[in-house]
Parts: sequence; structure tokens; C-alpha cells
Amino acid sequence: MTAVPPSPGSPDGDDYLKRRTLRRGSAGWLLLTGLGVAYVVSGDFSGWNVGLAKGGFGGLAIATVLMGTMYACLVFSLAELSTILPTAGGGYGFARRALGPWGGFLTGTAILIEYILAPAAIVIFIGDYVESLGLFGLTSGWPVYLGCFVVFIGVHLWGVGEALRFSLVVTAIAVTALLIFAVGAFTGFEAGGLDDIPVDASAFGSNSWLPLGVLGIWAAFPFGMWFFLGVEGVPLAAEEAKDPVRSMPRALSISMAVLAALALITFFAATGAQGADAIKSAGNPLVVALEGEDGPTALSRFVNYAGLAGLVASFFSLIYAGSRQLFALSRAGYLPRFLSLTSRRKAPYLGLVIPGAIGFGLAALTGDGARMLNIAVFGATISYALMALSHIVLRRREPHLERPYRTPGGVLTSSVAFVLALSALVATFLVDREAAFIALAVYAVALGYFALYSRRRLVASAPEEEFAALAEAEAELARG
Repeated sequence: MTAVPPSPGSPDGDDYLKRRTLRRGSAGWLLLTGLGVAYVVSGDFSGWNVGLAKGGFGGLAIATVLMGTMYACLVFSLAELSTILPTAGGGYGFARRALGPWGGFLTGTAILIEYILAPAAIVIFIGDYVESLGLFGLTSGWPVYLGCFVVFIGVHLWGVGEALRFSLVVTAIAVTALLIFAVGAFTGFEAGGLDDIPVDASAFGSNSWLPLGVLGIWAAFPFGMWFFLGVEGVPLAAEEAKDPVRSMPRALSISMAVLAALALITFFAATGAQGADAIKSAGNPLVVALEGEDGPTALSRFVNYAGLAGLVASFFSLIYAGSRQLFALSRAGYLPRFLSLTSRRKAPYLGLVIPGAIGFGLAALTGDGARMLNIAVFGATISYALMALSHIVLRRREPHLERPYRTPGGVLTSSVAFVLALSALVATFLVDREAAFIALAVYAVALGYFALYSRRRLVASAPEEEFAALAEAEAELARG
């Protein structure tokens, strides 16, 4: 790796970083917690229930517990890492120091795949909701896609504080709706509905709780992830946070606790209200859980609209995450540097607009939200494994590195996250092999770009590169 040395007057001198600065101190722990929940909340309204078709109630329940454990271990590991290097690079920055420039690029690219594809998928679901609710008289989804990207990117361009406050409000509405749904659904709860999916007698280890057998647990992994997918993106806001050393671990922990509680409540309420078989293939499982034989009710219509709020919250926050990851990779030279330029309001305008244009194009051309989410999940699992590995490597190689917050359980915690992340990565091939290979193809193109071009043009003055250079200098002194 050859990093470009910073020098006054050069593209990498003092002026370089001045043109690439974010608004610091814009988000306290409450806004960061709201961001963590916003990333994920749409997954409570739909998507997770397909895991019932893959593994039945027991299979999805076990998968959700295992994936929840993976996320909890990962979040505690990231909480430590984010206090060591509180920059917009997030997981890429941690991997850069632990695993070198190749490890940093592999991690950052995987995160970028997740945060560019996921908004494109969610905006398709928003369009489907708008059509099904008969809003605005629309019969085609693309005007909704365009409107969402234009309006919500516009809010992000206005300023990060305003954007995160908007996200917090919409997220609060969605969470409130989930709690109201649960109250209504539990009034019709029947335990017998939990395991009513027909048993496949040919599947190994099958029974009423595992109707698709033991392998169904593994196949349900990606859907167990839907209750938590995205919460790991909170550290991407570290550079804009108030006192990130204290606020980041607090926000990550509270976000994870809220999401775990919502997953438990939603899973049992929806499945017990109508039965696992009735909701396993539903596009709007919470609405189906409330309607029953009598058709739509006032509560089911309310939840239908609330589902739209949940989708908007996740869409809005994932746009933020993608822009910050792109900003950090570009600022350090891994991607074209012009993508990290910021506006007068300290927003990475090209980092917002270009991924938004890509997302809109993918949504309008394919209309296949499920496929894009599967690609996003594939990228996510790779990044999880690499981020957990980074924690392990830094703990073992640099035990004396200052750590204002330390992960409970230390290396054991991140090792659990690492093993479960690899298991989830393999499980993606069981769900959608084509999506996995598409993600691999995108990865191959990105790696070719890095190998042939950008790895020789890294910017030494970028925070993540300075952090890595400091480690190299310390190692040289130790050897000397």
C-alpha cells in the first residue's frame, strides 16, 4: 500500500480535509439510539415471517435467538471499537487498522453493498404499500420511488441534526404502532397456532415445531436477521456525535435491547394471533394477523399505515448510513475522492445523490425488492465476520491500546459473533443462491478497481489511514 503523503497545497494537504468535514456534535445518545432502531424497524412489519416457510415456528425461533446473539455480540464489539476510532468510517476503519488496507476495503465494500441495496429494496416495498392502500391514485411504483429519494435525500442535505430528528419521530410512530398491534393481537392469541405448519416427514428431525427439519433452522437464519439487520450502522455516525466515546456504547446497547424486545413481542403476537401457516407467505403479516375471517378492522388498517411509517424510517436512516460509508471510503482514497466533498451545511452531497440515483435506477428497473434485500444480507454477513475478526485481532495484537469502553466477555464475545456471521453467510446460499453470486460479482469488480488503481492512491491524512500509520510507527519503535 502506498499512501499519498499530505503536503500543503496538494490535494491531500490541509485544504483537502477542510472540504471534507461533517458537522460534529450534531447527535446525542437519544438521536443515535433512534437511528439504531430506525435502521431495523421496517423488518418487524414484514419479511421476517418468510422464515416460517423455511423453518416453521421452532426453526425461525431458534434462528432468531442465534442471530440476536450474533448481533448482541457484534454490537458490544463495535461499541469498543467505536470508542477507539470514532470516525465516519465505522467498521471499515476498525478493519483497516486490524487487517490492513485490503481488510479495510473488503469490509467497507461489504457495508456499502448492504446500505445501497437495502434502501432500493425498501423503497419498492414503500411503493407496494402506497399502491395497496390506494394513496394518491397511483398504479405504478416508480413515482413513489422517485419521490422518496428526492424528498428524503433533500432532508439529509438540509443537515444531519434535522435528518436524525425526523428519523426519531417517524421511528417513534412505528414503534408505538408495533406495541398497539401487539396488544390487539395478543387478545386473540392461541398457542396451537404456533406450530400449525404441515410437517415434511422426509426432512431430517422434522416435527410440529420443526416442520422442515433441522436444516430449516439454518435456512431461517437470514430471516431471523431481519429483526436486527442494520443496527451495526450506528458507529457510522460517530464523527457527528456528541461525546462519541460515551454516547456510542450507550446508543448501541439501548438500540439492541429495544430491537430484541420488539422482535420477541412481534414474533409471538403475529404468529399466535392467526397461526404460523396463515402468515408465512404474507407481504403484510401483521395486518393478516389482525384481520382473520372478518376482513379488515380499524386496528388492521391502522397497522397497515403504520407499516408505511416503519418502512420510511428504515429507508431514511439507511440512506444516511450509505452516504457516510461512501464518504469515509472516498475521503481515504479507496473510492474516487470527489465523492467525499461536503456542502456548506457539512453534508456529503455526492455521497447522498449518487447512491440515491443508483438505488432509484435499481428499484425502477427491477422492481425486485426481495432479491435486492438478499444481496444486501449477503454483504452484511461478510462485513459482520470481518468486523468481529477486527476486534479479535486488535485485542490480541494491541492489548495496550486505549479502550475507553471494553466489550463484556472480550475476545469470546467477538468470536461468537464471528462464527455465527460465517454461518449466516453460508445460509444465504440456501435462501437465494443467485443473489449471493450477484453480490460476489459486485465484490469482484470492486476488488479489481482497488487492486489495479485505488490502493496506490490512498490518502495518508484521512483519519483511518493516520490511525493505521500510527500503529505501524509504534510497531517499528517496538522492533527497534
